[in-house]
Amino acid sequence: MVNILLLRALKKGKLRKILVERMTEPVHINILSAFVAIFGGTRARIDFDLVIRQQYAYPILRAADFAREWGYKKLTLIEFGVAAGSGLLNICEIAKLVTKETGVEFEIYGFDTGWGMPEPVDYRDLPENYQAGDYPMDQEKLKENLPKNCHLIIGPILETVPAFLEKMSAEAPIGFVSVDVDYHSSARDALTAFFGDPNKYLPIVPIYFDDLGDETVNPWVGEELAINEFNQKTEFRKIAPYNMLRQRRICKNAKWIGQVYALHVHDHSVRTPGTRVRPRIAADNEFIGIKYPVAADASPMKSPVSA
Repeated sequence: MVNILLLRALKKGKLRKILVERMTEPVHINILSAFVAIFGGTRARIDFDLVIRQQYAYPILRAADFAREWGYKKLTLIEFGVAAGSGLLNICEIAKLVTKETGVEFEIYGFDTGWGMPEPVDYRDLPENYQAGDYPMDQEKLKENLPKNCHLIIGPILETVPAFLEKMSAEAPIGFVSVDVDYHSSARDALTAFFGDPNKYLPIVPIYFDDLGDETVNPWVGEELAINEFNQKTEFRKIAPYNMLRQRRICKNAKWIGQVYALHVHDHSVRTPGTRVRPRIAADNEFIGIKYPVAADASPMKSPVSA
């Protein structure tokens, strides 16, 4: 693991990233990080961005916490755009750590053409940055190194996603998706994965958009355009930046924070009035001596207006 970290740190642009994002954090945060790196568990390491691909680690852990809150024992994780497969293998490793931390299990799927990027359609696919054949894959070698809970799905996204959605179980809803397909056309196709049965998703699904950080991306091209088009098409499914994520993080300077969004499944049963029964929530008032007893059952309170 140490060797892998050193190799990644020496890649082009990585040292600058460390200097710009990590070394500009407050001194006390970096001192605490050193202790967490030595003594901390999985959750603490993710909190302090001390894992490879923090942009995957935080959403996967958060999805597992959502799953426990809403009663799911298993989740589905998806990566669109696998290429050589380092990101997919990293998802597998993070998922294993998160399972030990939370008890939530995972099935993992990587979608890819299997041979590299297709031809760009038009200017919206950012041909100044990408071309056909970029990011090839060694399918056989990658398959040999995947764990049993990880699966490669090869072929055009519009052909492979519908069958996948049809077969997958609502008992293991989609909990996290990484979109790393570079083109607007491919990102638009990837987002069709969110058109399935509402209960095949968590009510909130973290999404990482890898290419939103490109300088040439804007609301009229690339993944940003695909997001805008998705939101215009759907009434009950909306994709938005993950609410106040930068304020929630201990390390606030990382670029990836601005690339994490969330799918809000407003037609999910959990978000439908009258379908979820739990103990009532009450707010005490210590200033005037009001303290409510803890509810003993999950019977919902009737509104005095409707009584």
